[in-house]
Amino acid sequence: MYDLTSKCSVLLAKDFVHNAFTVILNEETSNSRSLYVEMNQTVMSIYPRLKISKMYNFSFTEDNCQVLDKSLAKNTTNARRETNKIEISNHKGVSLSCDFQYDLCTVTLAGWHHGISAGLFGTNDNEAGNEWTLPNGSFTDNVQEFTQSWQVNKCSLVPKKEKPCPISAKQIICKVFFEEPHSLLR
Repeated sequence: MYDLTSKCSVLLAKDFVHNAFTVILNEETSNSRSLYVEMNQTVMSIYPRLKISKMYNFSFTEDNCQVLDKSLAKNTTNARRETNKIEISNHKGVSLSCDFQYDLCTVTLAGWHHGISAGLFGTNDNEAGNEWTLPNGSFTDNVQEFTQSWQVNKCSLVPKKEKPCPISAKQIICKVFFEEPHSLLR
């Protein structure tokens, strides 16, 4: 265990052979963090402190900016949301679970990801001697060097400017029913 002192987005874990998953810890404004999880063309952004999550189909976001508001039955990624917990998994044996009540997120990998993933979570090969592997394959015992090596951006503290997506009528209705503080269905 170690404290993550980086103010930058860092790669926690990624499948570097089959590209089955990517998990990134993003530094947001006002000292909060979010998790970016990508599995099978599906992206989920999880904001533990805010207790919210957003899911996108990666193949749609560039073209028509659609947020997924339908079942993912045709997709190979499953997501389930409860009051204080969210789970996302794929058929390749990757699952991520966040319990908002305890501010605890876990990543679980099946055996066939043995030794093919890397990041700040280590190499997943049950070898204690190589957990602090840098992206170039060398090793370190310095926490700062290890953390900085897995940064995924230039570490600019300037807020990112994202292109706003147009809000559809269905999304407005859903927001009124399920997100407004006064809604009985919230």
